[in-house]
Formats: sequence, structure tokens, C-alpha cells
Amino acid sequence: MDWDKLRVFHAVAEAGSFTHAGDTLNLSQSAVSRQISALEESVKAPLFHRHARGLILTEQGELLYQTVRDVFHKLSMAQAQLAESQDRPTGPLKVTTTIGFGSTWLTMHMKEFIELYPDVDVTLYLTDEEVDLGMRKADVAIRMKEPRQPDLIQRPLMNVRSTIWATKEYLDRRGRPQTPEDLDDHDLIVFGEDTPLPVASMNWLLSLGANPQTPRRPVLRINNSYGIFRAARTGLGIASVPEYMARTAPNLERVLPEVDGPQTKTYFVYPEELRHSQRITVFRDFLLRKIQDEGLSER
Repeated sequence: MDWDKLRVFHAVAEAGSFTHAGDTLNLSQSAVSRQISALEESVKAPLFHRHARGLILTEQGELLYQTVRDVFHKLSMAQAQLAESQDRPTGPLKVTTTIGFGSTWLTMHMKEFIELYPDVDVTLYLTDEEVDLGMRKADVAIRMKEPRQPDLIQRPLMNVRSTIWATKEYLDRRGRPQTPEDLDDHDLIVFGEDTPLPVASMNWLLSLGANPQTPRRPVLRINNSYGIFRAARTGLGIASVPEYMARTAPNLERVLPEVDGPQTKTYFVYPEELRHSQRITVFRDFLLRKIQDEGLSER
């Protein structure tokens, strides 16, 4: 099988259309179509079902795609290892983490990291979904729960502590709670019920000092911790906010400072095959230094 045709086939399978694959490869749609037709002729089997909404791999196409994808993955690994044979860490580094952690604490430190390692090409992929590192959708993940995949290397980073916060403007207007029971008389911003809670104790404000017979009714539910943080910053109400996030908002004031909320352990995770990657090593060590400097290290 011709390698150029396989390269085009891989792009089409990833994109799901001739047009999008052509954009990626800088080829016309007709040129892409001709390459796929020639490949189908050489393997004597149809590789795609064609329909109005795009392309779907046939059974034979799926078999070929799995093999070609593995080859591309190994080539990508070889390319990265060759680049890192130099003295300085070099090459792409795709990092995935949650929207909350990535949008606040992590992005705040990326300027310093990039200045230290300008030859590392960093991409941040922020999502609250768990990205599959085994499929190389990212090189590194910073996760808020312990990974279950056995082929991943994991290192605890820090314990994220959640505490209670609101703006000074809100507290001046509504009063400062003196006891957990006082939260009954305040507007609470909590995690939404339509999606699974990131941790079981996420909505601890609804039960802290509350009477089970008269459940609290929050002013707003949001299925994202960063959204909760942003809503609290507007003065809408009181919220449980991770310590690392609250530090970035000078207009937030700690509520019930004697009360500590639940802690979540974070992990630095990457595939076993990247164990010797210089890019990952320097990035991990950089994060650990910043965490230590800010007093956020695991407690």
C-alpha cells in the first residue's frame, strides 16, 4: 500500500469528510477523493460509506484505520524522542485539565514556563471531560481524581481545599454569616444536579449547619466550578470555591474562616511510554516548584 495514500486515508478517517481532510493536507477535495478511490482499488474493498452528512468507515476501513493510526502514533513518538535528543526540551506538549484549574491557576503560570522553555510548543486543552491519554489526545493530564488506567504514571500534586467565599459588596449588603446555620438566610451558588458531581461532597454548603427538614434552595446552580467562581465574583451570592481559584480574585472575602471544606487530591498523569520525555519532566518539576512556592503543596 502506498504511504501517501495511507496518509490521506488517515486524514479523511479523522476528519470524516474529503473537504476537511483536504483543508488539513492542503489538497483539493477531488484530489483527496482520487487518492481514496485508488486506495480502495488497491485493497479491493470499500473503505467508507458515503452519505449526505459525511463519511463512515466500513468494517474493512475500520480495520485499516486502527493499523494506520497505530503507525502514526509510533511515528509521532519517534519524532518527539528525536527532538528531545537535543540538550533543551523541544517539541509539542499538549496538556489537559479541568476548565476551572486551567482557566485560573495554570494559565497564570504559563508565561513563565514558556519563557523558560521557548522550544516547547504548549497546547492547553481545557475540558471537564476525562481525556483518553492512551489514545494520545493529550500528553499530560492534571486530574482532580485518581486515574484508574493501569498504563498511566501518576504523581500527586496537591490537595485542593474548598472554602466559603463571597464579595465584600454582597456581605456588606446581606450581612456576614457568623455560624453555619446563618447560611439559611443567604443566596448560595452550588453545582448543578443535571450532571454527575465531580466529587461527592461538592455541594457541602447545602448541608453545612442545615436543618434536614428545611432544605436550602440555592439562588443558582452551575455544572462547572469555574462558572460558580465567576458568579460569586459578580456579588450574586456565597459559594464554595477552591483555594487556588479564590486567590486570583481580590474582591472575594472569606466567609466563616474557621470552616474548612472538603479536599480534593490532584494528580499529574501521563502515559508510561512518555516516562523519559524531557518536556514532561521539566513541566512537572515547574508545577511542583510553583505549588511549593505558593504553599499549595500536598498536606
